Amino acid sequence: MRNTLPLICLLLLAAPILGCASTPTPVASPLPDEAKLRAMTARFAPVEIKVDTSALPASERLALAKMVEAAKIIDALFLRQVAPLNETILSQLVRDTSPLGRARLHYFSLNAGPWSRPDAQAPFISGVGPKPPGGSFYPVDATREEIEAWIKTLPAAEQAEATGFFTIVRRKASGALMLIPYSLAYQSELAPAARLLNEAAAATTQPTLKNFLEKRARAFLTNDYYDSDMAWMELDATIEPTIGPYETYEDEWFNYKAAFEAYIGVTDTGESAKLARFSAELQGLEDKLPIDQKYRRPKLGGLSPIRVVNVVFTAGDGNRGVQTAAFNLPNDERVVAAKGSKRVMLKNFQEAKFSQCLAPISKQALTAADQPLVSFDSFFTHILMHELMHGLGPQEITVGGRATTVRHELKELNSALEEAKADISGLWALQQLMDKGVLDKTQEKALYTTFLASTFRTLRFGATEAHSKGMALQLNWLLDSGGFTIGADGRFGVDFTKVRAGVAGLVTEIMTIQATGDYARAKALLDRLVVIRPSVKTMLDRLTDLPIDIEPRFALE
Repeated sequence: MRNTLPLICLLLLAAPILGCASTPTPVASPLPDEAKLRAMTARFAPVEIKVDTSALPASERLALAKMVEAAKIIDALFLRQVAPLNETILSQLVRDTSPLGRARLHYFSLNAGPWSRPDAQAPFISGVGPKPPGGSFYPVDATREEIEAWIKTLPAAEQAEATGFFTIVRRKASGALMLIPYSLAYQSELAPAARLLNEAAAATTQPTLKNFLEKRARAFLTNDYYDSDMAWMELDATIEPTIGPYETYEDEWFNYKAAFEAYIGVTDTGESAKLARFSAELQGLEDKLPIDQKYRRPKLGGLSPIRVVNVVFTAGDGNRGVQTAAFNLPNDERVVAAKGSKRVMLKNFQEAKFSQCLAPISKQALTAADQPLVSFDSFFTHILMHELMHGLGPQEITVGGRATTVRHELKELNSALEEAKADISGLWALQQLMDKGVLDKTQEKALYTTFLASTFRTLRFGATEAHSKGMALQLNWLLDSGGFTIGADGRFGVDFTKVRAGVAGLVTEIMTIQATGDYARAKALLDRLVVIRPSVKTMLDRLTDLPIDIEPRFALE
């Protein structure tokens, strides 16, 4: 069976809307017609995603099917989190059977809303207004300043909940603000999802998988995710499910609130085993970070598992706009301190991204001398190290004698800076491992050249996307430091005599900002370097006929 749009439509039409409604603001700018919408949609190359599960025993195939059913519910839940009127808009689109209506519905499904993510969240449907930066996590009539001032009035325990991952803010009848836990706010989705996860747990014969599924089902109902996050870190099974509230990109006000996502994959045991050696190198890399020693962590969390999976199904925040190639979770700093974090590599997605997007970009953007150096192995390995480096460097910090976290201090700036940190420190770390002899040093030039090509892939994700902002920061820094160059023909290259120093310098800058929780310094850095310079725009304009990313089409047996 193929996963198609009507599947999520049926779920969403039945889902209740929690919170306040608002009157849509008319859009003044011209809206795309059918032809334009189809051209916008064509920027995402359709790729059939089908994974052979025949080697799994019947018990595990049944468990897998139950997990996929639970993941489908996540689509409905996530749409509610993106914007208050998302479901209403979707219900109207479903009823419009005109060619323009079909084009709008398709593009809505790609973006999880009526705002085009690659185009600075520009609306493509009339009457919807700008995308709410606070999503549906806060009252639609609230301002960021009101929420921030209210949080400061709360007792410490309530402040922790208000700035935590798993609550939304609503108004009482009096107009005063209050907190509602996810378990109550999203009960209509989480209760059936929990039931399906329990059914999957009953089907599987793999102990760590059963343990995680049971604890995650319980978390959906209790709003306490700590035990299930710990169980997920210990998960070692042929099926690798990631399902729940994780990333905070949709909360553009504060980066406090987690959006629901699902990745259901089948473990590639052989590839996972090959990468296990990287875990043993993490403490050594932490000890060598190019920052003041007092900012390094003397002991990382004990577990740092790496899983390579082939994706069977994704949903929610895991399937909107640009697709994830890998992830590093959980984001709960308590779990990271106790256990470390797990890196999950989505191999079949990465292969599709390389062939459909990166390889064609390299032919246009790089100098003739650098083009042959671009390789999938370098692409894959840097993505891995990107995820590994999310778990290194400052996390829990002290500012003015107060215990806090980088995420809380940098607020809405955190996501872009953290993505830049993971990218650039990933380059730095791979260079360290090559110098140490852990990795083949003959791949050094391929590493930097493949990354350079990938900068243009990421910049095309859109000006409001955290990874794209982080990449603009890195590209401009490396251009300014001479590590990257621009030829007379406008193509880009690597100066291998300067790139290492440029990389190390940016790692120092970003991680020092994080360690000190310096919001003003972070903002100044981002304001200065998160721009598209004329030479970069000229190159991006040359790439307009190439896909930005993939559109996965899941073929489910």
